[in-house]
Amino acid sequence: MDTDLFTVSEVARKLKVNTDYVYSLIKNGNLLALKLGSLKIRSTELERFLKYAEGKDFTDLNNIKELQSDK
Repeated sequence: MDTDLFTVSEVARKLKVNTDYVYSLIKNGNLLALKLGSLKIRSTELERFLKYAEGKDFTDLNNIKELQSDK
């Protein structure tokens, strides 16, 4: 098994957001986590999320939209 696990704080630092936002991503099902004492996120899950999130606007987690180009 070669998968790294990150804490919510580590993921928040990587995404440059606060921990509350990461908890919201988890609660809304956008980012999958597992509970081993505290919540952990697999590195592969973080990579999956980043691919999924590319080109999307996550300002409102209840209404994720495609980014609009300014053409």
